[in-house]
Amino acid sequence: MLELLFLLLPVAAGYGWVMGRNSVRQAQRKQSSILSRHYYKGLNFLLSDQPDKAVDTLIKMINLNSDTVETHIAMGNFFRHRGEIDRAIRVHQNLVSREEIQPGPRENALLELGKDYTQAGFLERAENAFLQLLNSDKHYLVAQQQLFSIYQTTKEWGRAIELAERMVACHGDNDEVSGRLAHFYCEQAQLELKNDDQGKALTLLQKAVNADEHAVRPWLKLGEIALEQRRYRDATSYLLQVAERDISWFSEAVPLLEKIAEETGNWDEFEANLQSHWQQCATSYLAMVDVLLARGDSGQAAGYLLEQLRTRPTMRGFKTLMSLYIDQIEDQASTESLELLEELVEKQMSQRPKYRCQSCGFSGRKLYWLCPSCKKWGIVKPIKGLDGE
Repeated sequence: MLELLFLLLPVAAGYGWVMGRNSVRQAQRKQSSILSRHYYKGLNFLLSDQPDKAVDTLIKMINLNSDTVETHIAMGNFFRHRGEIDRAIRVHQNLVSREEIQPGPRENALLELGKDYTQAGFLERAENAFLQLLNSDKHYLVAQQQLFSIYQTTKEWGRAIELAERMVACHGDNDEVSGRLAHFYCEQAQLELKNDDQGKALTLLQKAVNADEHAVRPWLKLGEIALEQRRYRDATSYLLQVAERDISWFSEAVPLLEKIAEETGNWDEFEANLQSHWQQCATSYLAMVDVLLARGDSGQAAGYLLEQLRTRPTMRGFKTLMSLYIDQIEDQASTESLELLEELVEKQMSQRPKYRCQSCGFSGRKLYWLCPSCKKWGIVKPIKGLDGE
């Protein structure tokens, strides 16, 4: 009897294995049938232009098979690209709220949810989503960029500074982040100046200088403040730092240096600074013309300007040359003709942009440190050529 029981044990085990396998197969077939039914049902809703019902069907499917998370994310993205933000939010929000979703797919869904909120204009909710992703090894760079974009839109420069400082502390120096941080300090300094708090503004500008050694914006602002306070020696020192960091921006410092020369009468020092930081642009050679005029030599000034125009012609230089000739010509008819021509050139100049973005081509007469079009910092520069420098 005992021997018979031992002989039946393998048979029983084999029978149990077969029955269990059949049971699993039946469950899988049932689950596959239900999933397939939901899938085709959702597809029919989508094709028949009933996206709300399609979304509900897709949300039900997540309970059956969490492996379809990426498909749901893609469907939410599809709705967002179509401009149906509310449906995109429902899909992605449902994924983020599921505890059974693995951390990786959940972070992917959270990133897309943040983008949904941003496009819908729910910036506070978008900020909360992206803040959660700053600790993600995979998504922290995208989250950082999205948060910077939000703070730039809302002009919350204090929060932008906190984020940039956190990024530098956690991930080390980065040229892009350091450049942004310098501009954030300058924007905050601008607000402090509007509030008549020059002390805080100067502290922030010094932080901007320390954040990015290539930045020219804080030096320009420091020069402006020192000039307003009649600290001419400090103002000159600050403005010359612009040329040391980026000579292409020296044309913005030259008018301020010339104003210092006008107020102090020290044209020799101004000329020396121009020569030592010479930039081949209209602003520089027109400033040299002013130096010659300040010494009372209008003939030499006209000759010098004519020579410069032969090598680097600009509308600004041409207009200045006509003004010099108008002052020297005694014939009334010739004077009137030149005055009319000067007026036409001035109108033409007033309609031409002075600055252009080196990235997207946006142009205008006002200097924007943050390009209004491509949203990049420090990429808008003075235009070179006949209509510019």
